[in-house]
Amino acid sequence: MIPNDPIIWMLVFARVSAMLSIFPVFSSTYFPVHLRIALGALLAYFTATALPPVTLQPLGIGTLVGLMAMEICVGLLLGFIGRMLFYALDVAGAVMSTEMGLMLAADFNPASGARSDAPAVILNFLAITLFMSLDLHHSFLVGFQRTYEFLPIGAAHLSGGLLTDVLARTSGIFLAAVQIAAPIIAVSFVVSLVFTVLGRAVPQMNVFTESFAFRTLAGLTVFGLTLNLMAQHITNYLHAIPEDMLRIAQLLRVGK
Repeated sequence: MIPNDPIIWMLVFARVSAMLSIFPVFSSTYFPVHLRIALGALLAYFTATALPPVTLQPLGIGTLVGLMAMEICVGLLLGFIGRMLFYALDVAGAVMSTEMGLMLAADFNPASGARSDAPAVILNFLAITLFMSLDLHHSFLVGFQRTYEFLPIGAAHLSGGLLTDVLARTSGIFLAAVQIAAPIIAVSFVVSLVFTVLGRAVPQMNVFTESFAFRTLAGLTVFGLTLNLMAQHITNYLHAIPEDMLRIAQLLRVGK
């Protein structure tokens, strides 16, 4: 069944394409742009056909452009909410690299399209693998579809509650990063404490230089042993993305 009003499809496509342009799995540089546009058009088709009948009054070009801009902003905000976990993984990877002495071992990050620390790249690949292998992308698409139940086309409004919620989620990035990097931080502290004691006991030892090898070896060992625990943390945050999107949609509608 083709959508009755092509304008509805265009507005849905604006929200979908804006969300896909910023969400890491689909906005990566290795994901072709024309494939992203085709995926956005396909999702917009299925989403528009599932929406309840919408009657729009004849729109002028200015009103239509305003609605398109509003839907694009809504899509960007929804994609940003889903991307916050990957920002936390970048921060956690930077902390791990600093603690293990791997600051120079930077590599290409598929999520951001830039060079990142090696642990951040591993964590991003792990998050993308979990997102696809656990079928969480289905929950993500269902959550996006349900945003129209709370936030119909053209009903978005800014509010103080929305700003407070987004700021709280942004500050939560650092909490999530510390939780993921906590084992590496702990082992780095233990290594520093041990070599501090050795430096007091053997003043002739250059503890600053000698500790680098032990710090890297201990950090990599703990990183490998706790990778399953990190995956559990990442999975929990991935499961919460659809509910976070619905919460943002509710706040955008409440601002009316």
